[in-house]
Amino acid sequence: MYANDGFRELDRRECLRLLAGVPVGRIVHTRGALPAVLPVNFGLDRDGAVLLRTSEASELVRAIDGAVVAFEADEVDAVAHAGWSVVVTGRATVVGDPGEHERLVRDGPRSWVPSPREVFVRIEPELVTGRELTGGRTRYGLDPVP
Repeated sequence: MYANDGFRELDRRECLRLLAGVPVGRIVHTRGALPAVLPVNFGLDRDGAVLLRTSEASELVRAIDGAVVAFEADEVDAVAHAGWSVVVTGRATVVGDPGEHERLVRDGPRSWVPSPREVFVRIEPELVTGRELTGGRTRYGLDPVP
C-alpha cells in the first residue's frame, strides 16, 4: 500500500471476507515477458487460497503453473465514489493430488465455460493486501472535486 494515498488499508481478514463476496477477479501473470491480465471466475479455499477451475489444455494453465502471480478483485460504486480492491500475490500451482481434486470438484468453484477435462489452479495467499474508499472521503477529510 501507498502510505499517503488517502485510502484505508484493509487487514487480511477483511480482504478475504470481501473476496468471498464477489464472483469475478483478474489474474495477473507474465505472457511473452509482458504483463497480462485476464478476468476469471474464482472461489476461495478454507485457508484463503484463490481457486480457479479451467480446462486442462488452457494457455492460462501453462502460463501460470509454478509461477508467482497476482490476483485482484474489487467492487466499485462510481456514483458514491466508494469501493475496495484486494490483491493476493503468491505461487500458482495446478492441484495434482487426486483426493484434493475430488474435494474441489464437490466444493470448489464452478467453471463458467465447462470443458471435459478440468483442473484446479491454487494461488497460495503469500501476500494479501487491500484498500477501501468510502463515500469519496479520504483520510484528509476533503470532498472530491465535482
